[in-house]
Amino acid sequence: MSSTLLSPDQTIPATVRRPAADAARLEALRNYHILDTPPEAVFDDLVRLAAYICGTPISLVSLLDAERQWFKARIGLDVPSTHLHLAFCQHAIRTDNVYEVEDATLDPLFQRNELVTGEPNIRFYAGAPLITPEGQALGTICTIDVVPRRLTEEQRDALRILAREVVSHLELRRARIQLEEEKHKLEGLLRMANDTAESFYLHGGQNEIFIKQDHKLLRVNTADIRYVEALGDYVNIYSGRERYTVYSTMKELEAKLPVRDFARVHRKYIVRLDRIIAIENDAVIVEAGRNAEQATSVLPVPIGNSYKAALLSRLNLV
Repeated sequence: MSSTLLSPDQTIPATVRRPAADAARLEALRNYHILDTPPEAVFDDLVRLAAYICGTPISLVSLLDAERQWFKARIGLDVPSTHLHLAFCQHAIRTDNVYEVEDATLDPLFQRNELVTGEPNIRFYAGAPLITPEGQALGTICTIDVVPRRLTEEQRDALRILAREVVSHLELRRARIQLEEEKHKLEGLLRMANDTAESFYLHGGQNEIFIKQDHKLLRVNTADIRYVEALGDYVNIYSGRERYTVYSTMKELEAKLPVRDFARVHRKYIVRLDRIIAIENDAVIVEAGRNAEQATSVLPVPIGNSYKAALLSRLNLV
């Protein structure tokens, strides 16, 4: 069957290629970013189920590209793809039901097909189209045998169910890829925004940081930040009446805050200097916010021994 693989110097006649090479269908297929990807267990399991249910030695998840059919999953077949003009599946995608060939040697459409006259000596074929929610047929899940046969109605129904399951997993896979792409874009925007904010500060510009919350970038004015608290791998930023939780270290966050306005007073706390109301023993009393009655609430924040001298040097002591 190796002779059926594509080679660069071979082309398929346009009359054969045209139905499966519809531009909208091919665009839909490529939007799934599935072609030429490694095997995945979920698709392998589905073709194994199809073979078990239909009692055939060969089963495939076949995706039809412009000039080839490529197998995302296969059992009982060694090659990864064949020429499109040899594909039974190019006919199966023209229907929304199971396409069945009981004996290919008796069918004028297939009796001279190289996959029938040579390896793997196809006699029986049944394929259910993989139809996207937008109505585009990407390929099929199919079962193949080397002897003539006919499916039962229950087997045909099972093949239709498996086809829908393949499409569901294609959709989940595409959604996961899109989420990863959006995550990378957002992280890139976050880095750019923080770098810009840091640049503004270094050049005497705006005192702002951008933080990621619920897949959004929020601009926070550092003048509104009262204090920052470390909590494991996360940092809580208390700004106005809001609390923002971000995945960061205190060191990373401290580098983004204006040095002239903030002081590290403990390994777990950074405070804004103009929010310090008093210092009592080994704690700074920080304005924590106002309640509904506009009464000021305060928070005692411990001072670490290694930070105390630096803090006192920043204050206007009399």
